[in-house]
Amino acid sequence: MLRLAVIVLLLANAGYYAWSQGHLRQWGYGPQDQAEPQRMNQQIRPETLQILRVNPSKTSAAPAAAPAQAPVATATTTTADASTPASADAAECLQAGVFDERQAAALRTAAAGLPQGAWVMEPTPVPGRWMVYMGRFDDTDTMDKKRAELRARNVPFDRAGGTWEYGLSLGRFSSEDAAKRELANLNSKGVRTARVIQERPESPGFTLRLPAVTDALRPQLDALRPAMAGKTLRTCS
Repeated sequence: MLRLAVIVLLLANAGYYAWSQGHLRQWGYGPQDQAEPQRMNQQIRPETLQILRVNPSKTSAAPAAAPAQAPVATATTTTADASTPASADAAECLQAGVFDERQAAALRTAAAGLPQGAWVMEPTPVPGRWMVYMGRFDDTDTMDKKRAELRARNVPFDRAGGTWEYGLSLGRFSSEDAAKRELANLNSKGVRTARVIQERPESPGFTLRLPAVTDALRPQLDALRPAMAGKTLRTCS
């Protein structure tokens, strides 16, 4: 039995070897072919293929650094520098007034030495003024009695002044209608002897304007001060 088993094992090994080597393909036995002969058929002149040794020193070398680029100036900086205007003296508009005709004539003479276009004399009519007036009293004693009566009625007043003394002003107004309305209000409070007068008629006036006063022009303005009748230059309104 042992001999038979050995013989069977030898025959099986011999059969497997013959099968694995393809010796039995003619009888239809053999392992499945794993090759791809179609790829072999697609080769182009395989006999020219060569295997070369690569130089290790070249493969390990670091790639050459890219050449540094020159800095490029930004367009915004150039544009900003080109569009920035040159610094100039800050100009300020100044004015003074209102001046009457005589004062304006003196100012024109004083301003004649300033640069052309540095100043202008603008017409500024002075409106008339109306007053609710009580008087004219014969003396201060009579006026003081009227003051006491007005205080008792809670009516504000002040001295009329100027050519209207001895008299009291119960209010000054820029129009006759406004003065008449106030007189009617006072009548309702028991004030009977007041009346509306024109304290000052409308008159011509003038304003001196210097539209662009620079640091270079300021020292020349001292020549105007003697003719300004005590008025001062101020920022234009």
